[in-house]
Amino acid sequence: MTDYLMLAKNGDHEIVVDRSRFICHAFRVYTVEEANHYINDIRELHDKANHHAVAYLIGEHNEFGRAADDGEPNKTAGAPMLEVLQRQNIRNCLVIVTRYFGGVKLGAGGLIRAYGGAVSETLKTIGLIRRIRRQSVWLSVDYSLFDTLQNRLKQQGYDIGQILYSERVKLETLVDIPDIEDFKRWVIEFSNDAIYLEMGGISFKELPLETE
Repeated sequence: MTDYLMLAKNGDHEIVVDRSRFICHAFRVYTVEEANHYINDIRELHDKANHHAVAYLIGEHNEFGRAADDGEPNKTAGAPMLEVLQRQNIRNCLVIVTRYFGGVKLGAGGLIRAYGGAVSETLKTIGLIRRIRRQSVWLSVDYSLFDTLQNRLKQQGYDIGQILYSERVKLETLVDIPDIEDFKRWVIEFSNDAIYLEMGGISFKELPLETE
């Protein structure tokens, strides 16, 4: 997977269903330990609440997932929350829905709608970004060709990272993973094979969905 959706930021949102308050806290998380830390924090913050249902998907390939009802009937809280994350293909996300019981029983169907709806509305309120995996490619070039190369890279829409100056100029270009082979061919054709390429590390670019 080269890209996926994530929360634009951490945030929370509350809905009220038949006098019960459902407060959804959503967090960007990258490890189970980080998720557990937030879960404990919310439990302490809302220590008078009746339930703290939890769902998370962690890892670029959903290596870690969890759904917990925290005392609600089986699969009426955590499962619908997790389903929202899965349906929208969201990664590295923890949602905790805290419920303050309002005195009216909602039934299984009502709980599923309330917990899933709390997460859906929270995601809309916070917003999502697309996280794109990129490869760092270092280009070693003679000074005589450097300015032309830099201008052409900008014209082609490539992002430029670090620039190092020594006997030759080393310029870091950040390339979306699916475009790597095309980029290599372009560099070879542009320079007549006079530029040396060296692959660097992996980074990520985050784009608001509305800019796509």
